[in-house]
Amino acid sequence: MRRLLAGLSAGAFLLAATACGSSGGGSSGKGTSSGGTTTVKVGLIPIVDVAPLYLGQKKGFYEKQDLKLSLTLASGGAAIVPAVASGQDQFGFSNVFSLMLAQTNGVALKAISNGVASTGLQGRDFGATLVKKDSSIKTAKDLEGKKVAVNTLKNIVELSVRESVQKAGGDPDKVKFVEIPFDQMAAALDKGQVDAAMAVEPALTTIKDQGGREIASSLVDVAPDLTVAMYFTSQQYAKQNPDVVNRFRTATAQSLAYADSHPDEVRQIVATYTKVPASVLARITLPKWPADANRASIETQAKLGEEFGFFKKSPDLDTLLP
Repeated sequence: MRRLLAGLSAGAFLLAATACGSSGGGSSGKGTSSGGTTTVKVGLIPIVDVAPLYLGQKKGFYEKQDLKLSLTLASGGAAIVPAVASGQDQFGFSNVFSLMLAQTNGVALKAISNGVASTGLQGRDFGATLVKKDSSIKTAKDLEGKKVAVNTLKNIVELSVRESVQKAGGDPDKVKFVEIPFDQMAAALDKGQVDAAMAVEPALTTIKDQGGREIASSLVDVAPDLTVAMYFTSQQYAKQNPDVVNRFRTATAQSLAYADSHPDEVRQIVATYTKVPASVLARITLPKWPADANRASIETQAKLGEEFGFFKKSPDLDTLLP
């Protein structure tokens, strides 16, 4: 775990330290069982991306697999990874880049199900880099020397902004990245604490409502149809509890398919775990929830991670991915 902490953001340190010191039995823990039903803890981020899990829980997809979900919220994948690695949580949701970064720091993780994907459409994605309406910043190149909010450092959000800057002809190393949770980005941008923010829904629409202006569809800039995040567990848990993992995978696949074909219900369920008004949720851009991850897009993230100096060694995608 010491090697993991060295590679994670400072904001994740306290959670990671708590997870390492828990007495929950480590990553071999099976969760709790009662009456044939297994309760598993799942670490999530309070964003639109995870709506399928909430929908699946409501529709009984997990119950049919004899699973009960105990959902906990965190600011980003960098905080969820150590909780899963230590066994505090059995499963977690994280952007793929954070999973690769953790693996290259010696943490044995296993992605088990697709999570969420970009729409692939410039100007019509569920994530974007934005500035205030009256900002002098016109393109991603103009972010050189500026403060940009990302939910956690050295994750897919920072990676995507770096790629937007690079594609626009700028130097991403000249950008100052500031760690701010998605739901606090609108206020930080409005108060001038940062010059720009890379936000995903529903924070994206909230920022636009206060006059925010999009300068880059950063997730789209990384790769077409980008696989943004996946559900994962520890390698040890996957090895010792294959039946639980398979049942979780089956229910999650059903949940992803249901969410992808029921956008109105997605908007309704997001209101139950965020404080975003219904009027805003009615206008958000939804991501895609395909059944399978786009390996080519993950390979692109790995190459960019090496190019930007995030990795000590190349990620082992054959071991990490399903």
